Amino acid sequence: MIGFLIKKTFFDLWDNMFRVALINLGFIASAAIPVFVPSLLESVPILGYVALFIGIAWCFVYLAAAALSLKVVSDYGSFGFKDFFANLKTAWPVGLLLGALVFVAVILVTVAIPFYLNIQSLVGLLLAAVIFWTMVVGVLSLQFFFPTRARLDTKLTKVIKKCFLIFFDNPMFCIFSFIYGLVTVVISGFLAFLFPGPAGLLLYLDEALRLRILKYDWLEQNPDANRRKIPWDALLIEERERTGTRSLKSFIFPWKD
Repeated sequence: MIGFLIKKTFFDLWDNMFRVALINLGFIASAAIPVFVPSLLESVPILGYVALFIGIAWCFVYLAAAALSLKVVSDYGSFGFKDFFANLKTAWPVGLLLGALVFVAVILVTVAIPFYLNIQSLVGLLLAAVIFWTMVVGVLSLQFFFPTRARLDTKLTKVIKKCFLIFFDNPMFCIFSFIYGLVTVVISGFLAFLFPGPAGLLLYLDEALRLRILKYDWLEQNPDANRRKIPWDALLIEERERTGTRSLKSFIFPWKD
């Protein structure tokens, strides 16, 4: 399943390279707000935090719209930028919520954890450890926040609940997806984050959840089956047929096929 997931993600990225690059360019411009503006307001710390919150919130609203757009690509379709701007109107609440959560997480990492560690006591160390591991579980779970919102539910509390259920039911898969994200970030750095970039990672996460849903559909139809023995080869037959195979020549010179 993992091999096919990576293959399909790469095919879809390659086929939509221009759209992915433009989405990434928009995100880079958006990220400039929380990265650079707070440093310009160091003399007024409150305004700096306000600018940081607004910048982070906008970045996640942007990513929420991008996730809804890229869902179509994962479903073997395509999207136009008219669709992207329409998705901004529907995605802003979920993006704002996740942006607020990330803002709180940034404060906890930069303020709360150092504060408790500076206490230099067992209680302080314990509280810092609790916050740290809560953050780890939160990151591993909420990495599927946007795909879950796009595919499974629109109610925000249920989206968060399902993200944690996905993690606790598929911990190794979530850890792999996180590592995949880190590798994507490193590779993107060599290409100025234009490709695969944030859009490429969002596409992977949507592809991952989309294929993982096949598991739950099968378990629903086979309630007595062994959850550790999912017949992925059978479940992915149609997906493999639709994705197909390609040669190196077809990637570089697709018009010659």
